[in-house]
Amino acid sequence: MAHSHDQQLDQIPLEQGSYLGSEAARLIGTSTAKIRRWMKGYTYKENGLERKVGPLWQSQLSLSDEHLEIGFRDLIELRFVKSFTDAGVGLLAVRNCLEYARKCVDDDHPFSTQRFRTDGRTIFLESLDNLDGERLLDLKKKQYAFKNIIERSFKDLDLEDGTVARWRPFKGKPSIIIDPQRSFGQPIADLYGVPTVVLADAVKAEGSIAKAARVYEVTPAVIRDAVAFENGLAAA
Repeated sequence: MAHSHDQQLDQIPLEQGSYLGSEAARLIGTSTAKIRRWMKGYTYKENGLERKVGPLWQSQLSLSDEHLEIGFRDLIELRFVKSFTDAGVGLLAVRNCLEYARKCVDDDHPFSTQRFRTDGRTIFLESLDNLDGERLLDLKKKQYAFKNIIERSFKDLDLEDGTVARWRPFKGKPSIIIDPQRSFGQPIADLYGVPTVVLADAVKAEGSIAKAARVYEVTPAVIRDAVAFENGLAAA
């Protein structure tokens, strides 16, 4: 019998956050199929033989084979994977970089570390030593795109003790945060602790931002941010 997400939450360390594959996909703006491919691996046929490609890494929350459940650090790593692949860096190069970065940083989730923030471009270039030929030349051209992605991605991430502790997912503004130690890592209004989805739904139910603000005792400006954030997720 399948367990519900709520039942599974009872088994999860509070500080790790919890996201189903569909929730992670929604937050980082990709498909659930890609999340599953990256986190569960996939098979393909070559010359009539079936070949298996393993996951990029093991989820923080390996609760069952049926359900894909990931933690906050997984979510941030996936966000980087998406950014790199969107910029044309192939998954093989990302995988090589990830494996090399693990050794350099000594962390199973290296992309979401302070060390990767400072040394990411160097780590990327050094990881390409495993590749050769035209592909290597093409990737060397992408080193600047890689550096820009790292700089851009860390602008809305807060680090503590060398690793990412929080994500400010709405234009980097402090009003909306994703913090694994609060509300299982769901997006919330920082000063009030109310999930953004609850505030957005309240505006629909009450008929106006002003009324929703009174009901939840949240400022109208924060309600507006929550609504815009949720609308942005829905449109992605």
